Amino acid sequence: MPSAGDFRSPTEAVRAQYIASATGDLELWRSVVAEDVEWTEAAGFPLAGTYRTPGGIIDGVFTPLAQEWDDWTTHDDTYVTDGERVVVLARYTARNKTTGKTMVARVAHSFIVRSGRIVRMEQIVDSASVRDAMV
Repeated sequence: MPSAGDFRSPTEAVRAQYIASATGDLELWRSVVAEDVEWTEAAGFPLAGTYRTPGGIIDGVFTPLAQEWDDWTTHDDTYVTDGERVVVLARYTARNKTTGKTMVARVAHSFIVRSGRIVRMEQIVDSASVRDAMV
């Protein structure tokens, strides 16, 4: 039997992912990502690499971000949808806990959504802005 996530449009699934991330609702977040999700953080970003499975992403990306940054927010400004691909032009804002420096970094996220679930995400980011706030 299909789950509720199977009836979301690609844009709705991606938007739900941002809402879940912003509110810390891991149950909602898990409901919009596939069990075999592939999540790639860009080269040069402090957490660069490809993470797989919801648990792998939480442990490898979300938890370290929360440990190193205050008020990490992704501002999902513009959505461009073409079939199962959703590209979001966005900004990150945060304050580094060690240095106290704030940052604003431009970012694009490219998602692939199938059957209402995110199966792939690739980040393209101004990593220099992030790294500058860390030193």
